[in-house]
Amino acid sequence: MTSIADRIDGAPLADAAAVTAARDAAPVTAAPAITLPAAGERELRLDLFRGLALWLIFIDHLPPNILTWFTIRNYGFSDATEIFIFISGYTAAFVYGRAMLEAGTVVATARILRRVWQIYVAHVFLFTIFLAEISYVATSFENPLYTEEMGIMDFLKQPDVTIVQALLLRFRPVNMDVLPLYIVLMLFLPLILWLMKWRTDVTLTLSAALYALTWHYDWYLSAYPNGFWAFNPFAWQLLFVFGAWCALGGAKRMSRILSSPITLWIALAYLAGAFFVTMTWYIPQLSHLLPRRIEQWMYPINKTDLDVLRFAHFLALAAITVRFLPKDWPGLKSIWLRPLILCGQHSLEIFCLGVFLAFAGHFVLAEISGGAWLHFLISIAGILIMSGMAWIISWYKHSADKNARTKGTGNADLAGGGG
Repeated sequence: MTSIADRIDGAPLADAAAVTAARDAAPVTAAPAITLPAAGERELRLDLFRGLALWLIFIDHLPPNILTWFTIRNYGFSDATEIFIFISGYTAAFVYGRAMLEAGTVVATARILRRVWQIYVAHVFLFTIFLAEISYVATSFENPLYTEEMGIMDFLKQPDVTIVQALLLRFRPVNMDVLPLYIVLMLFLPLILWLMKWRTDVTLTLSAALYALTWHYDWYLSAYPNGFWAFNPFAWQLLFVFGAWCALGGAKRMSRILSSPITLWIALAYLAGAFFVTMTWYIPQLSHLLPRRIEQWMYPINKTDLDVLRFAHFLALAAITVRFLPKDWPGLKSIWLRPLILCGQHSLEIFCLGVFLAFAGHFVLAEISGGAWLHFLISIAGILIMSGMAWIISWYKHSADKNARTKGTGNADLAGGGG
């Protein structure tokens, strides 16, 4: 990783005396708190695992089926949501952190707010399509249970009030909780980056303090018509900020710790313990092997407030992944992983499509009794549709960029000829 403050090499000086004089004459400036990889680098591992998170979220939103047993939530405390939020924080800090260092705080903030607006518009659009989809299915098949099961009964009772609450992110149907969390976290990204530009470690400490205070004083955001947000931003911000901290130099400084055999064995031991605990949920005969005192201390493992056991489980997974999957792994260029990477590169569009497909699959499975194989086919069909859409979006953007470059070249040629 390269520091933004690194000086650009110039022409070689004549002798050692000139080098010393130049060094003494140069102003002494402190290096900035944050560092970024060289421009032009793309971390394909982030795209890969963000795409994997989108696939896992889609599968987890469907009724239980064969593929459900391949998602990580069945074998540990964390699930795909932790992966998605961490990578979102990492990539957001990488992109807009560079903009803040090179173009300034005002320009970076404007770009972040524009992105927040794009995500908000996508959420409102998804909300509208989702309501239309559920309402149409419930009316056409005369089954009002769909409206209750998907959490839109309050909308049908008071549509005027509910729409306003939806625009305020306080009313959300089932499976539409991630984007509001992402919107709030991105809204505070300018402040996070500004603090990290000052002191990265202090910023992470402040984030951890907010997390601790949230647990101590039970801070939360209320939802409509009652209850609270499924993902408490006061708690989940820790994972987002941690991702940003890793992107802005933290991962580089942790490299020695991550490469330590002690870290590896601690992570493996924790993952093994988490696996055993989750197995007691499916095999009751194993529960008597878990000491009662540990059960009382551990449960409930709260997802809403990002339980520390979930956070630690994600850290253990991340430590092992970074150790055994280097950024230059040849498999990242494999055609078999290309669908995952493309989905990760267009995460907003694919996430919205996944929510839509999850309800469509839920409806088909509820109306047609096809057994385990139909569950499996619907899951695979949804993944193929998501991958195909990611490929279309990538192809369209590539074609648009190519046409723009061609037009720019043509205009330059015309300008040169006229001169």
